[in-house]
Amino acid sequence: MSGPLVVLVGPMGVGKSTVGELLADRLGTGYRDTDADVVASAGKPIAEIFYDEGEDHFRALERDAVRAALAEHTGVLSLGGGAILDPSTRALLAGHPVVYLSMDVEEAVRRVGLGAARPLLAVNPRRQWRELMDARRHLYTEVARTVVATDERTPEEVAQAVLDALELPDGAPSGRENTP
Repeated sequence: MSGPLVVLVGPMGVGKSTVGELLADRLGTGYRDTDADVVASAGKPIAEIFYDEGEDHFRALERDAVRAALAEHTGVLSLGGGAILDPSTRALLAGHPVVYLSMDVEEAVRRVGLGAARPLLAVNPRRQWRELMDARRHLYTEVARTVVATDERTPEEVAQAVLDALELPDGAPSGRENTP
């Protein structure tokens, strides 16, 4: 199957972008983030899409971005935290090397403060984060080939754990085209 070498899924703030860029560098390939694709196509930040057009509109843009990235990108790909909510997206992920980056709520608070820049966490961030994870954890696990805990690990340690879990060597992979 063609497509990304690695697909990272997990909650907001888990470090998918940071780890994804490290992995792409180590593997000698390109990095792509579907949240960045959505922002580029909409011409505004995700929080504004939520506020202006609503979550359903954002999810439709996200679904299209994931579909395109899975078809076009052969490097490391990060998906937005809620991308796995869509059944068609979960079906598209089947057969891809998906890694669920996990963390607990205390780690989330330490990393991102669960602040206002996260539209789904605007009122009671700790409770809402826990509720989001209760609703999503099984979906992350469903699509993932492996789970890598990020708690109390540096991004470099997490990237190495992903490489180890997927048995990917550092350096450019053989037989794969390297595209950004």
